[in-house]
Amino acid sequence: MTTDRLFAATDEAIEMDAYLARIGYSGSREASLAVLHSLHRLHPQAIAFENLDPRLGRLPVRLDAASLMDKLVRGRRGGYCFEQNLLFGHMLSALGFRVSGLAARILWNQPEEAKTPRGHMLLRVHADGEDCIADVGFGALTLTAPLRLRPDLEQETPHERFRLVEQDGLFRLDARIGADWRPVYRFDLQEQVLADYEITNHYLSSHPDSHFRHTLIAARPFAEGRYALLGNRLTVHAIDGPSERRLLTDITELHDVLKNHFLIDVPAGSDPILAAAIAEAQTV
Repeated sequence: MTTDRLFAATDEAIEMDAYLARIGYSGSREASLAVLHSLHRLHPQAIAFENLDPRLGRLPVRLDAASLMDKLVRGRRGGYCFEQNLLFGHMLSALGFRVSGLAARILWNQPEEAKTPRGHMLLRVHADGEDCIADVGFGALTLTAPLRLRPDLEQETPHERFRLVEQDGLFRLDARIGADWRPVYRFDLQEQVLADYEITNHYLSSHPDSHFRHTLIAARPFAEGRYALLGNRLTVHAIDGPSERRLLTDITELHDVLKNHFLIDVPAGSDPILAAAIAEAQTV
């Protein structure tokens, strides 16, 4: 595996000090498995999954390194899988990790044999002689640790337990939810280039049938669990306890949740989509 042009951003576009400050990391900068674990734990807790730009019609959603720095780091916004994992990949590459991009077919909340498109991005990272997958952008089930690229090995993370199942050259990521293993997505090891992601990104952000255009979505793990927002429905999943759900009933409350639970600097002009989310009246 080699670092391809996908993660060949210029030094001017990669502001490592600003990124590390954004996620609250001040430790070693060596390309080690221990550092990868630390960065992977902190990134999704600091930079939420969110789709405000597609909902606002702020298009195109740009995937170049400079735009990602401007939005997710300096702008203190979040983003979805392409933005999150491209930013993370650029930072890992700049630290000396060997990184490549992969693509997955989502199985979460789908029948296991569903034929879904390659609509999700993840990373393959090499550290300390070990190949891992990293993924800081899968919404309500975002990984909070890298996983060794080894099939049939149950792997703990700060949140859920995961495993990889290999069959016919494909890997399926499963998550342990309660007493059950549930499929998350299926992927192979074919390296992707930026154009591969740009095509899917264009569909997700701008096509009228994309769910990103119609429903407000946000997700962020924290030390004791996960926050998830769908429309005006806020769910707090505790690691060792029951989930709590409540409906947000006005724009001010929803704005405060985005700011304080998801750590998002809500962009100016967001009131219409916040009002639309309240009007959806999601059922708890």
